[in-house]
Amino acid sequence: MAQVIYRRAQESDAGKIVDFYNFVGGETSYLSFEKDEYPMNVKEQEEEIRSLEGKKASIMLLAMDGEEIAGIATIHSSAKIKARHDGELGIVVAKKYQGQGIGTELIRQLIDWAKGNSVTTRISLDTRADNVKAVELYMKFGFVVEGCRRNSTLLDGKYYDLYVMGMML
Repeated sequence: MAQVIYRRAQESDAGKIVDFYNFVGGETSYLSFEKDEYPMNVKEQEEEIRSLEGKKASIMLLAMDGEEIAGIATIHSSAKIKARHDGELGIVVAKKYQGQGIGTELIRQLIDWAKGNSVTTRISLDTRADNVKAVELYMKFGFVVEGCRRNSTLLDGKYYDLYVMGMML
């Protein structure tokens, strides 16, 4: 089992983050992007990480196995007054690290952080309805299915539903 350290992303991580997302995009069909489809380049990722420093209700956590990224989890909140209390959670763990509790620990740390940031009172996320392990993990933390976007994802000629999930802190 990996010796994983959890920490906030730093600008110097940007290249590894972009490489990680481009790689895991090809490991699973559950992400919103495919292999090499991550929408940011290294410079844009550096700017994104830098922008998080001034945001009280947004964060990017890395699960690090030495110098290798095992997983990434984020909460992004709007700057708009009426929506800033609702953070959108995103998480991905590389396939070789799945089943080791890394996703559970990333979510636990994000929820603890959100409870202490004095802004976030709700966390929301979207996940494919057929991603049973993810749905079960989110429900274990208290997320509930709030809605279903039918046929939201089209992959290899097949449609998949997307669950909209949320929880109040």
